[in-house]
Amino acid sequence: MLKHSYRLLTPIYDLAVDRATRSLRQHSLTGLPAMPGTILLAGVGTGLDLPYLPPQHRYVGIDLTGAMLRRSLPRVGRLDFRPVQGDVHHLPFADASFDAVVAHLILAVVPQPALCLAEISRVLKPGGEALILDKFLRRNQKAPLRRLLNPLARRIATRFDVVFEDLLDASPGLALRDDRPVLAGGWFRRIRLVRR
Repeated sequence: MLKHSYRLLTPIYDLAVDRATRSLRQHSLTGLPAMPGTILLAGVGTGLDLPYLPPQHRYVGIDLTGAMLRRSLPRVGRLDFRPVQGDVHHLPFADASFDAVVAHLILAVVPQPALCLAEISRVLKPGGEALILDKFLRRNQKAPLRRLLNPLARRIATRFDVVFEDLLDASPGLALRDDRPVLAGGWFRRIRLVRR
């Protein structure tokens, strides 16, 4: 279902997402390490983050749909970038493979966000960071409009009912470093996690 939805959304995805989230994504990416390393872009999509990535790293971008990955390639520029078609619920990488993971606008999209975050934790090296940007509820937050819209939104493209604290509780190897509301009255949060 998700693969089919995003194949259909590929031509309009950039119009819907880029302008609204560009500055948030750019600011999040300033959290990448200064020292050269290997960075995973989990759910790289059409590559909207690629033009803002520092050039000293090696990047691996994984996405479920080939259409999204193909759309990302013109944005690679001079980056050392390897596209991988695969599922973020079952990352095809060894434990502790990455110095950092960027997970922008993916955890509220996938059917099993806790499994996705557990996989991010697994592939991060100890001390490595995950940079997350997405729509999350806080625990016990009422948010009646978001809950009302969720049944329709989750069938098309994204979820509005993901409670980040529940995801983090299910990934004890990760510790919260920073968490800030950044857009739409707190609908979006910019989060930094570190692998213990």
